[in-house]
Amino acid sequence: MEEIMLTPVVKEEGIYLKRDDLFSVAGISGGKARTCWHLAQGANGLVTAGSRHSPQVNIVAHIAEHLKVPCRVHIPTGRLLPELLDARKHGAEIIQHKAGYNNVIVARAREDASERSWVNIPFGMECAEAVNQTLVQTNNISREAKRIVVPVGSGMSLSGILTGMVANEINIPVVGVQVGADPIKRLYKFAPLFWQTMVTIVKSKYKYEDLVYAKVGNVILDPIYEAKCVEHLKEGDLLWIVGKRRD
Repeated sequence: MEEIMLTPVVKEEGIYLKRDDLFSVAGISGGKARTCWHLAQGANGLVTAGSRHSPQVNIVAHIAEHLKVPCRVHIPTGRLLPELLDARKHGAEIIQHKAGYNNVIVARAREDASERSWVNIPFGMECAEAVNQTLVQTNNISREAKRIVVPVGSGMSLSGILTGMVANEINIPVVGVQVGADPIKRLYKFAPLFWQTMVTIVKSKYKYEDLVYAKVGNVILDPIYEAKCVEHLKEGDLLWIVGKRRD
């Protein structure tokens, strides 16, 4: 049986921090990296889709390089941002599609993977494995925390957290700070049936692509995701740090 490694919980300036960003493999870190690593085992190649701002493409590229398999990533047209440039540096073949709905690049990635018999790493890590990899990380969160605050992109990390809270009988409020598209459909699919009674979703006042620079104590937060949660934090809260993009 695989040993479960729990990322630590620390306290900084009256705020508990679940440091899921400290999981590290292939030179990248965070909860999404852990999910990708498990999905990629035994793959002949990796394919994924991502936004130009999301760290997912770079995560997949690094893991493919580490496993010595090829990688193709599907993204919208536009300037290659640092995460994408780094992904290309680490061997990813970048395929750009006319900017539009995410379901276009998602479909192209799925078809590409199928044609090549490679593993498709789902957009936003939208899969049961993401829930399974996150839920066990609730095993060591502080029962003294007044609330859990977590950034919400695809909603998959939140789904895993809520599922783990049910399994561990943790009954404290959850605040999900929505920083991207509406996660409701994924929450209905992957979160516990009664998830609406467990979490309050609040929309960030910032656009997804806006960079916000913030830290809690000495911990620097990701500018797209966790940094946008800081204004919602209160003393005694637990901020769930899903990850942090490479500097």
